[in-house]
Amino acid sequence: MKRIAVYCGSASPADPVYIEAARTLGRTLAERGIGVVYGGGRLGLMGAVADAALEAGGEVIGVIPTLLVNAEVAHKGLTSLEVCETMHERKARFTELADGFVNLPGGTGTMDELWEAMSWAQLGYHADPIGLLNIAGYYDKLVEFWEHMGKVGFVRPQHQGLLLVDSTIDGL
Repeated sequence: MKRIAVYCGSASPADPVYIEAARTLGRTLAERGIGVVYGGGRLGLMGAVADAALEAGGEVIGVIPTLLVNAEVAHKGLTSLEVCETMHERKARFTELADGFVNLPGGTGTMDELWEAMSWAQLGYHADPIGLLNIAGYYDKLVEFWEHMGKVGFVRPQHQGLLLVDSTIDGL
């Protein structure tokens, strides 16, 4: 893999385990020669992933809508920062630039990115792996829900395996 799109929150949660996991992911990808494609922000888990990858000498490409650049949340020290108009354009660009996706914990924006990547994979727009880095059990209930969706017939059996889940980077 050349690049991984990392989806994660812009918030800084109270428990430092999430920031540490983000830093570990960024550093590990850089050390393995895998570039990071992410939302372009400097705050929260987003900033932690980017900073750690950059500190380890990695490539970091941010993709951010104009609205967020104007709100002064854009990271200024990236390898490259692409500015787009809409969130949809941002997600499409992630798919163009990356060979896979990893979701760290986050809020509604992170969930939106995950579900769009999953939906696009189901529809055949890409065949890239999609992983959940399940830090401190953050995604346990989501994984249960995903399995439930399959059991009741809203996710086809051939799509159940689209979502890779582990609590470690190496497990993904």
